[in-house]
Amino acid sequence: MKRTGGIFVLLMVTLGAWAQLAKPIQFKEEVFDFGNVIEENGPVSHEFLFTNAGTKPLQILAVQPSCGCTTPGWSKEPIMPGKTGIIKAQYDPKGRPGYFNKSLTVTTDVDAQPVILQIKGTVTSKNGFSAVEFQAVNGNLRLRSLSFNLGKVFLKDEFVVREYEFYNAGVKPVTYTGKTEGPEYIRIAVEPAVVEPGKKGTIKVSYNGKQKGQYGFQSDQVTLHTDDELQPLKGFTIYATLEDYFPELKPEEAAKAPQLRFAAQSIEYGSMKQNQSVTKSIQLTNTGKSVLEIRSIQGNCTCIQTEADKTKLKPGESSTIKVSFNPQDRKGTQTKSVTVYSNDPQNPVQRITLTGVVD
Repeated sequence: MKRTGGIFVLLMVTLGAWAQLAKPIQFKEEVFDFGNVIEENGPVSHEFLFTNAGTKPLQILAVQPSCGCTTPGWSKEPIMPGKTGIIKAQYDPKGRPGYFNKSLTVTTDVDAQPVILQIKGTVTSKNGFSAVEFQAVNGNLRLRSLSFNLGKVFLKDEFVVREYEFYNAGVKPVTYTGKTEGPEYIRIAVEPAVVEPGKKGTIKVSYNGKQKGQYGFQSDQVTLHTDDELQPLKGFTIYATLEDYFPELKPEEAAKAPQLRFAAQSIEYGSMKQNQSVTKSIQLTNTGKSVLEIRSIQGNCTCIQTEADKTKLKPGESSTIKVSFNPQDRKGTQTKSVTVYSNDPQNPVQRITLTGVVD
């Protein structure tokens, strides 16, 4: 029985190999890797060589690329048995930085099953990066954005550092003078201080959350002084989301910590009128073993006003937060939120969703 099974497997493998060889169109390769493609050098091309392995003339009916960035060409005349033809694939890297993998679907008149050819590679530039990555313009400098989002920053007395790349798109070097206008809790450094034409530099933003001393989403402005002929003073917006830092607690410490619990995670305002404020309350309780401090309550728009009955709750004590929502000139379904910052080390940042329909 085992011998019969072995013969069957061998037969299937043999038939599969024969079927492969029996394909009427045989390509020398079906995948080609360009490797690194220099964007400034323009389009690259490759010719896929194929042979008519059948017994009658073969005609290429169509070659369909997977995107407009790939331009195909092919042998238009019928290919006689045993003769060869080509499928030409051309890829334009302009404005397409990074890795690419594109396909061409080849249809013939001798096989209903099309052949899929692939080209791939990575688009770079002569300077080792693609200028397309940097679309934001500030004088002769090009950046990914004219604002720098630091993400989460803890309210600790230390400077956290984030780095943002740019390049000099001008024809002269650009020098950072070392002078920056902005708040004391933000420091700026540029490396290198002199950036040659076509070269990259890095703006290093250092931010001290404790010195800022506020919770939630924050926005600041800084101005860098340079000798850029087009725009010597370069203004940028710095974004950060600030919250308290809590070290990892031991089990016995966690058991004694405060805990903030809301009676619900949402407030439903129902039907509302334009420019009419509606106030509702939500209950909160300290279910922990030490005093709970409500450190900040913030709505995500000026249409929200909040007021807490208490900001310090003993263990087991409850309180309420009044949330007034004025839809102003808004219409339709509205979804807003209120963020509460507390000294609950397990859940220091909690959000309440507000929903309503403005007539």
